[in-house]
Amino acid sequence: MPQQQRKNPLSASLLALSVVSGSAFAGVTQDVEDALNFYHYGKNGAIKFDLNTRWENVDQGIAKNPATGLALPAARQPHTANGVTSRLRIGLLSPVFHGIQGYAEYEGNLAMVDDYNSSRNSNTGYSTIADPEKSELNQLWLSYAGIPDTLIKGGRQRIKFDDDRFIGNVGWRQMETTFDSVLITHNNQQLFGLTVNAGFIGNVQTFTATNEHIDAPILNINYKVGDYGNLVGYGYWLDYTERENYEKSSQSYGLRMTNFMKPGDTLKLSDNYGLVYTAEWSLQKDYGHGPTAYQASRINVMGGFTAYNLTFQGAVEQLDGKGTNKTFDTPLGTNHAFQGWADLFLVTPKNGIRDVFATMISTFDRGEVVLTGVYHNFTDDTGQIKYGDEWDFSALKKFGKHYSVLAKYAYYSASDYSGADTFSNTDTQKIWLQGNISF
Repeated sequence: MPQQQRKNPLSASLLALSVVSGSAFAGVTQDVEDALNFYHYGKNGAIKFDLNTRWENVDQGIAKNPATGLALPAARQPHTANGVTSRLRIGLLSPVFHGIQGYAEYEGNLAMVDDYNSSRNSNTGYSTIADPEKSELNQLWLSYAGIPDTLIKGGRQRIKFDDDRFIGNVGWRQMETTFDSVLITHNNQQLFGLTVNAGFIGNVQTFTATNEHIDAPILNINYKVGDYGNLVGYGYWLDYTERENYEKSSQSYGLRMTNFMKPGDTLKLSDNYGLVYTAEWSLQKDYGHGPTAYQASRINVMGGFTAYNLTFQGAVEQLDGKGTNKTFDTPLGTNHAFQGWADLFLVTPKNGIRDVFATMISTFDRGEVVLTGVYHNFTDDTGQIKYGDEWDFSALKKFGKHYSVLAKYAYYSASDYSGADTFSNTDTQKIWLQGNISF
């Protein structure tokens, strides 16, 4: 039986606030913004505030045993999941004093309706929504900017490189991933925007509020090639030091050339037309405590164009698989943003995956309305085994800098493929409605 729903007036207030025009709150918003920011020694300090309330629904078809590829018994088929969660982040950013600045941030997620399996709440009879009801110290760091063009930051922090494929904060989930780490960032404007990020990660606080110990040197070098884009080289050496995570250890190297670092980037052909592209190749091998020797590669190619307020892209991303524990994986990446929002391929199947997809993005009202549609076709890395297709849609409405509402939908249609693999290949529909306030 569904659990009794817990009501919280906070979510109703948030949603009511979010559907009213931002102009009605202009005066109040400015007062709040002024109150949360303060000045000392000529530098900003601030109170940071982010409230995100979301309804998520997950409805799956016939679930299969990932070890055999056969349908689970009727008694073990997951019930449709419904979750209403409200996540609060509140942080204090200190003023800068002789180049030193600090930040502390609390994060807590309240499950007001928890008819879902969060992986932490023992509701295993439901489909998974990976938003546990937890609270934690999300960030706690000190930084030093006393060396020209260089920032040194140590402590628990958010790290995001490039498109978040290899290192990201999994920002879509309510509880984000942060890293106990030291990161040195050097930005040399005299060398046409050369940015070097070098660091070491010693612990990962995951988006499910667990901790994974790791020894991980990381290196990311970004060079701006005039108006043509950015050339990025990277190396990530991930050595998981707890036995249950040994198989996630890997070393990855890659080169990436792109002019689409964020929405709106383009190679201008005229005032209203432009080109976008990405070309990337990566190699991954076993490393550290990883017990299985393997080598796998990844390709990521995208081409497209912009016309007025529309962007069209066609792309292929392929992650190779050579068998069990011999797949190209990105355990520290924001994998929700890749290979479909239904999240069927957060871990690469043992036969690999080839994702051929097309994206259309349309912006209106000076960028405050963003409509996105994506179609995916999934196969193994040879293109011979068809996994399924997926349609993804989202509509985002911003009300100035601080308020937004989002509607998002994903539908994955599984093929008749029934081979044993490392994923449960089943029809999956997900729906999200979300409101956000951020200062």
